[in-house]
This record gives sequence, C-alpha cells and structure tokens, in this order.
Amino acid sequence: MKRICLIFTIIFVLIFNSGIVKAQENKLKFSGNFLTDQRFLLQDEGLWAWNENRLDLKLEAKFGSKAKFYTDVWFRNLGLPKIASASQLYNKDIVDPYNLYIREAYVEFYGLLSKNLDVKIGKQRIAWGTADKLNPTDNLNPYDLEDVMDFGRHNGSIGINLNYYFSNDFSLQAVYLPFFEPATTPVGVFAVAFTPTMELPPPSYIVSASDSLVMPVFSLTQSATTGARFKAFLGGFDFSVSYVYGFDGLVTPIHNSITPVNLEGGINVHTTTAFYRQSIFGADFAGSIGSVGVWGEAAGFLPDSKVIMTNDIAGQPLPDQDSLIVDNELYVKFVVGMDYTFGDGSYINFQYLHGFIHERGRGNQNDYFMFGYEKAFFDDKLKIEPVTGGFIVSEWNDISKNYAVIWMPSITYKPIDNAEIQLGAYVFAGEGDNMFVSLLDYDMGFLKVRYSF
Repeated sequence: MKRICLIFTIIFVLIFNSGIVKAQENKLKFSGNFLTDQRFLLQDEGLWAWNENRLDLKLEAKFGSKAKFYTDVWFRNLGLPKIASASQLYNKDIVDPYNLYIREAYVEFYGLLSKNLDVKIGKQRIAWGTADKLNPTDNLNPYDLEDVMDFGRHNGSIGINLNYYFSNDFSLQAVYLPFFEPATTPVGVFAVAFTPTMELPPPSYIVSASDSLVMPVFSLTQSATTGARFKAFLGGFDFSVSYVYGFDGLVTPIHNSITPVNLEGGINVHTTTAFYRQSIFGADFAGSIGSVGVWGEAAGFLPDSKVIMTNDIAGQPLPDQDSLIVDNELYVKFVVGMDYTFGDGSYINFQYLHGFIHERGRGNQNDYFMFGYEKAFFDDKLKIEPVTGGFIVSEWNDISKNYAVIWMPSITYKPIDNAEIQLGAYVFAGEGDNMFVSLLDYDMGFLKVRYSF
C-alpha cells in the first residue's frame, strides 16, 4: 500500500510541477470522476458479489498547436478482503486492498515531419470499429474482461500510432505495438464465464488441476502487433478498412498431461496454455438514414496455423484424443445496429452480433440480439431502462435448449448535473452451452454512484 501511494504521489507531483508552472501556455486540463459500484447476489441471502471504488483521474496538457500530453489513471479499491489468518490483520493491502492502474499515458505530436502527419507515442487506447461496444474489428488493444458486464472494455498498449491525413475526408493510420499483452480475465463471481469444463468418462475424476503459460518471446518482431487502417467519409457515411497482424489475446490450451493417482479413477491434470498468431481483416461503416443512426462492421480471422490440443497419460501420447481448437481457415464475426430517438425523448438501440469475443473457428459463432430502451423524465433528471439486455442463440435447430437471456433493468437519478445514482439488476436465464448460461446462479442487484468533475 505504501509503495502504491508513493508512486501515485510522485506522478501527481511531476504532473503538477510541470503543468501548473506553464498552465496558461500549455492549457492544462484536469478532469475525472469517482465511481462506487456495489453488487449483491439476489440468491444466497444477498452475498456480496462486487465491490469497486474507483477514482478516475485524467490530465491533458497542450503545448500550443504542436503537441499534447495525456494520461488516465485509475486509483481504486477492488474486491473484498481475503484474510486467511489473524497474522494478516496488520497488512492494510490485504484488509483494505487498493491498486493503481495507468490506463493511458502518451504524448502526441501534430504535424511531425509533415504537416499532415500526427504521431502518438506511449500507452494508448486505439479504438477501432463503429458499433456500440461490441466491435469485432477492435483488436489492437487487449480486452479487459475483469468485469464481464462492462462490454467493450480494453486495456491500453504501449506503442507508436501514426495518422496521415490526405484531406478532411481521407486518412491512413499505421500502428506498431512492440509488447504482446494478453487479455485480463474475469474476477470474482464472473470467473466462471471463461472457465472451461472438462468432461471425463466415469469413474474418472480430477484430484488436482494446474496449468502453465507459454508467453511469446519479447522481441521487435516475435511479440509485436501491427495494424493499418484506411478511413474515408463519403456520401454522409464514415467507412474504413483495416488489417491487424497479432495474437488472439485469450489463452488456448495446447497440451494436457494426465497422471493417475489412485485405483478409483482419480487423476491429476496439468494444462499448458499459449497464444496463437492470426491475421484480422476488417471493414466498418456508420452514418444515418433519415433520423435513424445505422452502423455495421465485420472482421475475418485467419490463424497462421492449426491449433491442436494434445493429450498424454503418464507421458504416453494419446493421438486419438487430440482436439482441434482452431483450424487455419478464415472465419467471420460481424455486427449491424441502429438507434433512434423519439419525439418524446425516449431512445432505442438494437444490435445483432454474430460471434462474441471468445468464439473461435468457422461455425462456432453464436448469435446475439442486444437491445436497449430508455426514457427520461423531469428534464433528464430521471431515466429508466426497463428492457435493456440481450437474447443469445447458440443452436437454431433447438432454440429451447440452446439459448441465453440477459436482462439489465435500471433506474438512474441525477440529483445534480455532475452526479448520478443508478439502481438496477443483472438477471440471467437460459440452457445449453453459452458463456452467459454459466452465470445463471449469479443474478445480482447493483447500486452505482458516479460524480464527475
């Protein structure tokens, strides 16, 4: 805790010492928000499911028309105390856990070497795609899946981002990210969402399970992600085509070592996981038809080679039990959507997504119908969202046994312009093999309070 506070203090001292002295020249801008997000299970006597208290601080300093410095820092308390013994009670890092996370920190130069070239260097979030939070083409930054219900969240990446503007309507972007960073996986009750289940023939059962992870070699080429995108504005619509050569950020099992430990069928399983390379071809559009906003994007994924999970028992290969995880053939994910604001101020949003983050390989994409309706009252001080959620189909031939429903109703009240209080719930239903079906036992209510400054 002392180390985190020291780092946090040093950052602030450096920022303010360099910024305040030249505040007028550099046009220093300081903003942020405070969020408390509390969730409790609607089953199990209201067990606490999520505790997050986040101070989000943003600082931007412009140096005339030539450059800009920007940073976004989260200082937060996440999770509940994990105290296993009385001897840990002296440690505030355990009793009251806090962490510091630098989401972005970069400098951007305008007109560098050429008046049409902007260059951004440092840790940055590079968002691609036009859809609402569900973006198949957004693959440069690793996913941040810590909170499964916060769709579309990514971590920043260290790299170089170049934008060349041919005109106001046409531009070319090139990105080089030297360090591979995997996606962060869910925490707390959401950890079950991406935890695979291993089915064993009776009477076999797992006594213990362990894993090891093979990371790419960190070098200029072997760990790098590169990308390029051409953007255009034509006929009132934004268009872009893109290409990314990088890694799938979710771990993939490539080897299972099985060791029998008793005569009753007990086994120990050690799984080796890794990441595979792939090319991603993308295209998107966004605009409006009359007063209806429309958008769409699609991405084709092509793994460099087949990804196969091998199995052995006590060191003896089991070739008949090997599994093809991903074939080296092109598969596609896409999304289309629309939104509309009615004359009474109510708003609707609908998206159809084919293929979620973790769904790999041709024919393995589920269909997601995401929708939202909100209505504001009393000069936008009160907002209700009664039917926000989604319907997922994983097998059209037998929908009744292969579906999932997410219902996220909420009501939001703004006592003052800069603050809002939101009360709502996450409710899950369904059957079959779907990520959200694994959350059936975790219906939860939530209270969120946010203050912006």
